Amino acid sequence: MRRHLFPNLKAFLMDVVISQLVTGLSIASILMLVALGLAIIYGVTGVINLAHGEFVMLGAYGAWVLQSYFGLGLLASLVPIFILLALFGWLIEMLVIRHLYDRPLDTILATWGISVMAQQAVRLIAGGELRYVEMPAALGGSISIFGVSESAYRIFILFLALALFAVTWFIYRYTHFGLKLRAITQNRAIASSFGINSGRIYRATFAYGAGVAGLAGALISPLKSVSPEMGTSYVVDAFMVVVLGGAQSLIGTLASSGILGELTGYLAFYSNDTIAKAIVLLCIVVLIRFRPQGLFTARTRS
Repeated sequence: MRRHLFPNLKAFLMDVVISQLVTGLSIASILMLVALGLAIIYGVTGVINLAHGEFVMLGAYGAWVLQSYFGLGLLASLVPIFILLALFGWLIEMLVIRHLYDRPLDTILATWGISVMAQQAVRLIAGGELRYVEMPAALGGSISIFGVSESAYRIFILFLALALFAVTWFIYRYTHFGLKLRAITQNRAIASSFGINSGRIYRATFAYGAGVAGLAGALISPLKSVSPEMGTSYVVDAFMVVVLGGAQSLIGTLASSGILGELTGYLAFYSNDTIAKAIVLLCIVVLIRFRPQGLFTARTRS
């Protein structure tokens, strides 16, 4: 009896561990998608963008509009959504944000006002009822990972999030634009003295961060109902990731997404999603009390 019991127990525990690991990675991929754009914007420009959640929301509505009125599938709509949200971010930076650099309180108030206006505009144009986006048919099934079944679409999101992070990292580290961006981040005055146009770099960075947020919203839309208020919860999650990872560290954003995703997944398994989020938030508050710079910090030369 014991001979048969222990192998079964061992297999059961292994299934639970793998299942929670995959669940945590799934949560982490969504956190990273949402937080990556915010980390880029805050890390480079220093702007605390409270409208980031609305960029995510607009991306989700973009997927719904393109699917409902133009018959465009979710995967085919990703590029147009990125371009449209990047243009929107470009306009927001050019018309509002560029006048408020080095004025943190003013940027907080301005971006909060933009988020409220975006919510009300969507409510007036599309209505306040919940909207739904169909998942791509090719990704509607499940995939077995070490005997554990997981949604193919969630696995797709995980790999796409990693690919997007890799592209962002390549741009940041190995392109001429990335070199200018790093120079401005370290010392804007000295970078400007070498002829680097900080305003243009900031605008492009804000546009790219907004485009990434729009992609996140589009990819999340088949998993969550689309509503004007959906961005509020995502901006809180994004800020938790950025604070934990260190504001100017892309690697920190990747690592903190993984940490928070796994922690949330395991806590939710033993309690529920609400309690899990509360415990995670408490852990972050305690962490920043003793390490306000986050777990990871970007190295800069003095």
